[in-house]
Amino acid sequence: MSPPSTGAPAIPGWPGPARRRHRLRSVTFGTLLVVGLCGLGIAAVGTAHQLLPRRFTATQQRQITAWEMTRRWRALTASEIFPAAVRYELPGSALYATGGLALSASRLIIDTSTGCTKSLSSAAAKVLARHDCEAVLRATYLDATGSLVATVGVAVLPDTGAALAVARDLGHNPSAEPLLALPVSRTLAASFRNPQRQLSRVLAAGPYVIFSTAGFTDGRHRVNISADSYLDQELTSLATGLSASARSILGRQPPVPTCPGAPGC
Repeated sequence: MSPPSTGAPAIPGWPGPARRRHRLRSVTFGTLLVVGLCGLGIAAVGTAHQLLPRRFTATQQRQITAWEMTRRWRALTASEIFPAAVRYELPGSALYATGGLALSASRLIIDTSTGCTKSLSSAAAKVLARHDCEAVLRATYLDATGSLVATVGVAVLPDTGAALAVARDLGHNPSAEPLLALPVSRTLAASFRNPQRQLSRVLAAGPYVIFSTAGFTDGRHRVNISADSYLDQELTSLATGLSASARSILGRQPPVPTCPGAPGC
């Protein structure tokens, strides 16, 4: 007589113990394989993310841009900041014409000293000192006719906010003469000194304040140039053209900073 069975009755189609063990091993191997492939996929995504170019935040971009602009005056040479020749335009209204007249001013000298007090009036120097002026650069230019002369100056401030504050404080008074004239001995600009300054301009460009002042080479003291529209516009065009040149060089916005793409850049 056969011993009584202690297992469950056989069910058609249900695998026996040996087949179940085989299938269990297959399922376990498949599961491990899937988990392993998923792990490799995640690792690959992580590696690819590390190799992708880093993206700066908006705050980081502003910080990098500010750094680029504040160091620009040191990165450039003096002759790059003050080119040998600067082109500007006399408006057509001064000539009773429809189009303007292209003119050019030639650089005579670049001041090698950079102190904030030597190049500015005492009142202007105090304003810049309150805003932590770092340096003032100057150069003098002569117009093509040899009758007009102008000095252009650049004050270096710690940031754009300080430059705007200085320009606001010094630019509200049109009669103020913050920039001192820079005469050039043994040239037509030899007699261009502070009493000869006819007009001045002040503007901000990034972390820089750009000054300009213009006058005549014949040594005449300040006169009412507003009574002569042509002289007024000719002097204004020269001073404005020199300021615009310095602004285009020092105040231009750099490209949006991007990461070169190397890991950990």
